[in-house]
Amino acid sequence: MSHATLTPKPSSLRGATLPKWFGWAVAAGSVVLGLGISTAAGLDSDIQWALIAAVLFVVGSYAVSAKVEGRRQAKDRTATSLVWVAFLMALVPLISLIWETVKRGVKVLDGYFLTHSMGVVADTEPGGGIYHAIVGTLEQVGLATLISVPIGVLTAIYLVEYGRGRLAKAVTFFVDVMTGIPSIVAGLFVLSVWILMLDMGPSGFAGSMALSILMIPVVVRSTEEMLKLVPNELREASLALGVPKWRTILKVVLPTSIGGITTGVMLAIARITGETAPVLLLVWVTNFINTNPFQDPQASLPMYIYLQYANSGGSGAAYDRAWAAALTLIAFIMILNLVARGIARWKAPKTGR
Repeated sequence: MSHATLTPKPSSLRGATLPKWFGWAVAAGSVVLGLGISTAAGLDSDIQWALIAAVLFVVGSYAVSAKVEGRRQAKDRTATSLVWVAFLMALVPLISLIWETVKRGVKVLDGYFLTHSMGVVADTEPGGGIYHAIVGTLEQVGLATLISVPIGVLTAIYLVEYGRGRLAKAVTFFVDVMTGIPSIVAGLFVLSVWILMLDMGPSGFAGSMALSILMIPVVVRSTEEMLKLVPNELREASLALGVPKWRTILKVVLPTSIGGITTGVMLAIARITGETAPVLLLVWVTNFINTNPFQDPQASLPMYIYLQYANSGGSGAAYDRAWAAALTLIAFIMILNLVARGIARWKAPKTGR
């Protein structure tokens, strides 16, 4: 047998590979061609040339890859290109929203704006601030959190650790139903019971009860999923040592999942912070500072933004205050998320090296 016969043939399954910078080069070329085509066609919208560039990017990636690497690798590159395009399509509106809010909100956002209320300032006049709205939002969201978190976490613990039979199925069903309840329905329910039947009057606490109805199912669902991720081996090891089940849940299960639970609570808080309908029905609005959430109308940031824009006519001092309040609300939610991440890292169980 000759030496040439023993020499293995090179595999035909491995073809040429495009360089790592290929994707960036196609993206840059697609952007240039998209701008050129939109300019030649007289298209003024940025969205139009961006869509043209996205189509050119996907088609160009497939065409070149199919020619050099083969159709199989080209399909893989096409799927990757579609993922990147979808990511950018989701990112662009978010960046645009943040940029527009920051650009318009910084005009009047300063220390005076944050530490003064509207008081006797008319909506069409410059000056005034959002201190009363910040106080109202913090108190209403804080009360809703105090109501919702214990109920939501304990309900999730019951469903995961103890729930069996018809009761657990009924609780799961009603949690799913509550997840889709519109905020206006929650506000109408509290309005009919608290204000019309019990004659308690509008207050920040009334709004907190409606917000808690919206918050509880989110807390239950997120906590339930985090508890399910805890390995059963941890529970079994604790129970094998003679530790009671309630103590196992308190000392083993909850600390293991505290990071995810905290994140879920923060998502629920972000869900209710911007609600306007329950506040409009139950809290009403005032231009003065009211630090008592259990009596009399109280301001809030969502209602402040709505009223300032409604009374501005699209321009003027009230228009600038609305954007500044919106920027403050975004910053508030961002701070909450940063605090949640800090708590999750602090409370997460420490693992040895």
